[in-house]
Amino acid sequence: MNIEEYKGIWIFAEQREGKLADIAFELLGGARKLADKTGEEICAVLLGDKVTPLANELAAYGAQKVYVAESHLLKQYTNEIYAPIVASMVEKYKPSIFLLGGTSLGMDLAPRVAAKASTGLSAHAVDVDIDKKGCMIAFIPSFGGSVMASISCDKRRPQMSTIPAGFLAKPEKQAGKKAVIEKVPVDIDQTKLRTKVVEIFHDEPKTKPLNQADVVIAGGYGVGSKENWAIIEELATTLSGSVGATRPACDEGWAKLEDQMIGQSGKTIRPKLYVGVGISGAMHHLIGIKDSKVIVAINADEKAPIAAASDYVLVGDFKQIVPALIKELKQV
Repeated sequence: MNIEEYKGIWIFAEQREGKLADIAFELLGGARKLADKTGEEICAVLLGDKVTPLANELAAYGAQKVYVAESHLLKQYTNEIYAPIVASMVEKYKPSIFLLGGTSLGMDLAPRVAAKASTGLSAHAVDVDIDKKGCMIAFIPSFGGSVMASISCDKRRPQMSTIPAGFLAKPEKQAGKKAVIEKVPVDIDQTKLRTKVVEIFHDEPKTKPLNQADVVIAGGYGVGSKENWAIIEELATTLSGSVGATRPACDEGWAKLEDQMIGQSGKTIRPKLYVGVGISGAMHHLIGIKDSKVIVAINADEKAPIAAASDYVLVGDFKQIVPALIKELKQV
């Protein structure tokens, strides 16, 4: 492989039902950071049905070129169709760097594309940069967040990484900017497809998504039971907030893994107020809340790691503290 042939910083522009996901704009922010050091062109890869108009939106956030593949068969994501198309684009156009979102879609697509391109993939990165040799570095928390690994790929291209939502800064929108649009031919043999999307069900959230909430009340393993979890939900309702959770709380079935988990492998949040109840404060959770404006911990252990990261700490039994807090808040 002649890595000198590979040029351009790519991002995968994830869209659902014709609407771009915020992670696409965040990735463009990360791509700009890298391009400022390498001087390479920022490109977006966009797949879907009748999605060309979205190219202007991508341009407004920094995309200089948009590769568009359109077909009615691309309307809904399936890795069986998307992966070969994206991999063939990588083979033809030879990008140096390719960033994808650490979403359910991105984490399904990225390893398949990397395997087809015979390159490496740094998953769950919290940031990216360029080293002195011009290679991309992906920063990935390891060993429960106690170590920040710096991973680079100096002999294969493209250099690929998935980055969860919330870690890269979304750039300012510059309305009116245009990108070069390159249409990519799509040739799909329907007779060879093994999967088909028959129907999509939408589960409407009862509260704001965590990354949009001004107030987040999160519970951890220390909550102890599904019955006690109702106290967390009541406090969130009282404060018109959303409910978050640590991975152990999700593993116990008290909260939804895909919707409510906060941390390195979950969601990154920036609320005005974060309240952590029964949470010890493992590093992979603290990574997800570090940009909260005010952090409050309610914990029986005053030496718990989350205490050091908090603005206020209430030490004691949450089963006594939270109901008393709810009562006072309702009176106010």
